[in-house]
Amino acid sequence: MNIGILGMPLSGKTTLFNLLTSQHKQTDSFLSPKTKNIGVIKVVDDRLDYLSAINQNKKIIYATMEIIDIGGISAEVSDKLKQDAFAQIQNADALLIVVRVFEDKLIPGETNPVRQLESIIYEIILRDLELIENRIKRLDQTKRKLTNQEENEKRILERCAHYLNENNLLANLPFSDEEIKLLSGFSFFSLKPIIVVVNLDEEQLRKNNFPEKEQFNQFIQERQMASISICGKIEMEINELPDEEKQLFLEDLGLPESGIKRLTHILYQHLGLISFFTIGKDEVKAWTIKRGTTAVKAAGKVHSDMERGFIRAEVISLTDLKNWGSITKVKEKGLFKIEGKSYLIEDGDIINFRFNV
Repeated sequence: MNIGILGMPLSGKTTLFNLLTSQHKQTDSFLSPKTKNIGVIKVVDDRLDYLSAINQNKKIIYATMEIIDIGGISAEVSDKLKQDAFAQIQNADALLIVVRVFEDKLIPGETNPVRQLESIIYEIILRDLELIENRIKRLDQTKRKLTNQEENEKRILERCAHYLNENNLLANLPFSDEEIKLLSGFSFFSLKPIIVVVNLDEEQLRKNNFPEKEQFNQFIQERQMASISICGKIEMEINELPDEEKQLFLEDLGLPESGIKRLTHILYQHLGLISFFTIGKDEVKAWTIKRGTTAVKAAGKVHSDMERGFIRAEVISLTDLKNWGSITKVKEKGLFKIEGKSYLIEDGDIINFRFNV
């Protein structure tokens, strides 16, 4: 899974990147559009801690996602530099758009969240329209008769262009599986899932309110995006605290967990991701898959040989394990399942794949 971070200059993109990756990239200067920050998000999951504890403190391997931070996007940036910036996250599976609502006299920049979103969405739509227009132009300039596949492609692209010209995101336009497959090669930004991160100040966080919130929420809902509010400054302070003090600090703010942890949950939810677990000789490990993945495809996530030589999946629900306290007890209660290739993996399944190659 690959996530791209977008936002206007000084919105807090690189601060968010640092928080998610535990890096310390410079935040007080602009990234060149031709460069990028690359890091890995560790998806902390308390369920792995439990599995490690009951399996004699085996090593924990959390699921991960790659994240890419690029330079700020705005109307003032030249078209060439914007193209360079977008090229850095062309293959992202999803986008994080950071909008700033905190006020700081020392930090210039836009603080209206709706205007920022409108600006970024406009740039995304413009970039996708350019790709479509260039492709249609090439098809129209073909001297030979178009194949049926090319005619179909042109028809779908014209439909996309019409939708984009009405200031809509392609993610909200229904497509068949065949159409999605055809469009996948274009890496349209407006077809990617979008999560908006609202960067607040401490007072806004405590009040759970900020200017233009109602209009912002309406904008998000109409475009079927997800959103989360965090305070980048406070998250940085939390990050510096000893573990035993972090929860006390969060409770003082009225928060059950950090904004960064909440963000990973929203990423999973909005992208339709779930986790299954494996218990090895020396480790417990989380694996990320799309909801609706079959057992044989999940086996391939662990190792290609497991998919190729799949025999069966031995499955225990984490809920059942917690209820009964041990795998032996789960088996005694008849809750140990043997599943075939077509079994749909459920979030929290503990799986041992049997295979032969």
